[in-house]
Formats: sequence, C-alpha cells, structure tokens
Amino acid sequence: MPYRPAAPAPTRAAALVASVLTMDAVLHLYWTTGATWPAADDKSLSHAVLGTEVPFTPPILLPLVALLLTAAAFVLALAHSRRPRPLILRVGTLAVAAGLSLRALAGIYWLFAKETGTAFHWLNLVLYTPLCAVLAVAALRVARWKDTARV
Repeated sequence: MPYRPAAPAPTRAAALVASVLTMDAVLHLYWTTGATWPAADDKSLSHAVLGTEVPFTPPILLPLVALLLTAAAFVLALAHSRRPRPLILRVGTLAVAAGLSLRALAGIYWLFAKETGTAFHWLNLVLYTPLCAVLAVAALRVARWKDTARV
C-alpha cells in the first residue's frame, strides 16, 4: 500500500481558539488592575460585557483568567500532541467546545430575553455569540481530529 501522509493536524483551528481565549484572559487580567477600558466606569463595563452589574474585582476575574488560559493550553496541547493522543487533552478540549457552545446558546437566548438597544445586546449579537459559535466548532474539530496516516 502506498504511503499517504497524515492529514494535517487542525493547528489553525487550535491557534484560533487559543489566541482568542488568551486575548480574553489578558483583557480580564487588565481589568483586575481597576482599569475599565473600553468603558467609562465599572458599571458601564459590567453592563457591556455581562448585561448586568457585577463587580470586576480580582477575586472574580482571576479564576476566570486561569480558566481561559487553561482552556487555551488544552486545545493547543492536543493539536500539537503526538500519538497516542492523551485522553485528558481530548476531554479537556471537548470541555472547551462544550463551554463555548453553551455560551453561544445562552447568547441566542439573551438576544430575545435581554433588553434591546443596550451595549450588551449589540455586542452579544455582533461579537460574543458568533465568536463563541465559531470557536466551539474549531475546538470540536481539534478534539475530534484523528491521525489517519497509513503506511
């Protein structure tokens, strides 16, 4: 049987997911300093990002930063792992895909349940929900990738 090279690992999909999750972590880490960019104050930042008022304090943000960076690491590690692919990396990447899928589904719900015309409504419609849907598909592609090399 002739040699067929392995299908390329979905490294682009993993890089996309990891890059966005890492940038989100960096932004949340920036907010732990008390900065509120791009909003004018804590209240408007909270309403734009979450659609409700939640304190942007280190005890709330730092666990989220850790979760985002861990999720990015799982996806990248699976995409760059050699055979056999560790089950923990596959399960972790599937968990990332599931979490992103849940956020996308919640975003669809919020489009109808939250007040329209707010910053959150438009950011959710144009950015948060579509981005989470794309990232969920990309993470699922990484998690489901199988090395099909035949020698």
